[in-house]
Amino acid sequence: MREPRHGRRIAALSLLTSVVATPLVIWVLGPHLPPGNGSKQAASQVTDNTVLTAVMTPLICLILVYFGYALVVFRQRGAAIEEGVAIRGHAATQTAWIAATSAIVLFLAGYGTWALLQSGSGGGQGPEPMVVPAGAKIPVQVIGQQWEFTYRYPSYGGLETSQLVLPADSLVELHVTSLDAIHSFWAYDLGVKADANPGTDNVVFVRTRSARNFSIQCSELCGLWHGYMSDTGQVVSSAVFASWIKQQQQIFQPVARYVPAYSPTYTPDPQRRAG
Repeated sequence: MREPRHGRRIAALSLLTSVVATPLVIWVLGPHLPPGNGSKQAASQVTDNTVLTAVMTPLICLILVYFGYALVVFRQRGAAIEEGVAIRGHAATQTAWIAATSAIVLFLAGYGTWALLQSGSGGGQGPEPMVVPAGAKIPVQVIGQQWEFTYRYPSYGGLETSQLVLPADSLVELHVTSLDAIHSFWAYDLGVKADANPGTDNVVFVRTRSARNFSIQCSELCGLWHGYMSDTGQVVSSAVFASWIKQQQQIFQPVARYVPAYSPTYTPDPQRRAG
């Protein structure tokens, strides 16, 4: 760029585009970003995605404006073919670019750390979470196995079911583990994703909101029928949850003596597992 006016034009156009695009990203696109508002953690992730996208918008505008400007202003006209001017570098531009991108990366790192410390993470934090949300919690164990998830409720006699039902407006402490291969428990609508590793109690917290259904998927290749390892969970009212628990306890009672006592992890006979 041999003439300063080109730089000023690109800067002005980029600034104008950013002033228009950034509010649209925050107020129009932001509310529709994944994973939705099925839980406090999911809503927090929407906010994080919105902040990330808004911060990157001015840079994207600069790149697109520069590209468009170069296509229009610097395109080759006429039949003659001339080699472009050699670019030797511009110290001021390079310094500004390094400073701006470094500031963005440091800001996002600081913001991400702050967000984690505020409400905990939607991903597993191992058996000893660094961040534990305040308040009473409902423990639920998620057990991955080829090729389904089952769920135990230690507060209700170690009840084990093939359905994941959670009470609305509650803080749930999920303990994710596996009986065989490495699985990954992904409740997309709740903003929860945690690895299910054999011999590991992987803890993740989620604060549910109103009643809704949510999808469950194994997101770690775990064998032949991995693609079919999916289910639908439910968030229900406290009254419906209490009624459901009572019903499941009646179903579970005849087989309760055959089920191992509740434990953070399980080590079944490997000869009884296949896949």
